Amino acid sequence: MDRIRIRGGNTLNGTIPISGAKNAALPLMIASLLTDDQLTLENVPHLADVEQLIRILGNHGVDYTVAGKRVGQNSGMGRTIHFSARNIVDTHAPYELVSKMRASFWVIGPLLARMGRAKVSLPGGCAIGTRPVDLFIDGLRALGANIEIEGGYAIADAKAGLVGTRFVFPKVSVGATHVLMMAATLAKGETVLENAAREPEVVDLAKCLKAMGAQIEGAGTSTITITGVSQLAGARHAVLPDRIETGTFAMAVAMAGGDVTLTNTSAELLQNAIGALRQAGAEVTEMPGGLRVVRNGGGIQPVDVTTDPYPGFPTDLQAQFMGLMTRAGGTSRITETIFENRFMHVQELARLGARISLSGQTATVEGVPVLKGAPVMATDLRASVSLVIAGLVAEGETEVNRVYHLDRGFERLEEKLTACGADIVRISA
Repeated sequence: MDRIRIRGGNTLNGTIPISGAKNAALPLMIASLLTDDQLTLENVPHLADVEQLIRILGNHGVDYTVAGKRVGQNSGMGRTIHFSARNIVDTHAPYELVSKMRASFWVIGPLLARMGRAKVSLPGGCAIGTRPVDLFIDGLRALGANIEIEGGYAIADAKAGLVGTRFVFPKVSVGATHVLMMAATLAKGETVLENAAREPEVVDLAKCLKAMGAQIEGAGTSTITITGVSQLAGARHAVLPDRIETGTFAMAVAMAGGDVTLTNTSAELLQNAIGALRQAGAEVTEMPGGLRVVRNGGGIQPVDVTTDPYPGFPTDLQAQFMGLMTRAGGTSRITETIFENRFMHVQELARLGARISLSGQTATVEGVPVLKGAPVMATDLRASVSLVIAGLVAEGETEVNRVYHLDRGFERLEEKLTACGADIVRISA
């Protein structure tokens, strides 16, 4: 099993190209099930989760081809993949595939909308909380689907087609917003989704669906209105930049010090997180096609943050920010309101010398002057990269084990950091 070794102490200087967003690419790929025409996605990141979803879509009969890079194309840009779901051969998504990644459950919406039936395993694939699928089920039932839970599967049918409705999410859910928005594109009549997720990835999916012929208004606000159409066509769409990767590398620079330009991204995607970085002492400057992050001289300042749905501080940056705060000159408090079990990285950061105490949903971090390298273990995707951030400044060697978590969501992480001066290497077993 691969592991990553980091020798801390180097500042970061240079340029890091940001990849396409995993959290946007996955629902966009699933949207290919809605049409029998070709959907072409550009800037698709090369990640383990993307490859797993390709296998799941292939099980349904989706063909795909990967286009080569054009001459002169920026090496930081992702792949172009053509998806064709002309012939859906199976509406069954089995446990052995879905259990490896929870986003694969989202196929239930497009399959119901286009084929009128679906049998999808209840999801697995992540250890950061229960994250039940009740909102998905309730929303699809509101659209007219009959759904039974039996033997670990959601067995659904909508023989007469889905029908537009008004559905109020009892809590904000990005995944459920994706699924119901996709399903409603082919429903009869108008669907209004209230208390919908406002994340940029929801907006990106809506842009793609509209390019396919869907009628959607309000994406990016808490009320999304979809007027169903009889069919969708093919389209070409570029996956938006990964705001979580952007924030992660910005926090790495804030931790290690240096001067790094992040390209192929936008400061607008981060909003609240940029404010927290500036409070911590980093200089973050917006520039065309990206942003520049600088921290020279002064120490890291303690900052309190609370995770919230967009545009609040992202839960997917909570672990990374905690890693940064371990070296702050004072005490910070980090409150997690989205997932109930997203502090598993605390014990591993403690192995490096961090001082963190937990009380309910809040972690109190007492900054220390020195972290010391040690073997640590990645527990989930975002937690794993917090250990990398801490390792960049830890004395001696830090060895991060179980880095397959990293490969699910970060493309060429070691390569990008090495290019800016970090002493980091992947060691294959």
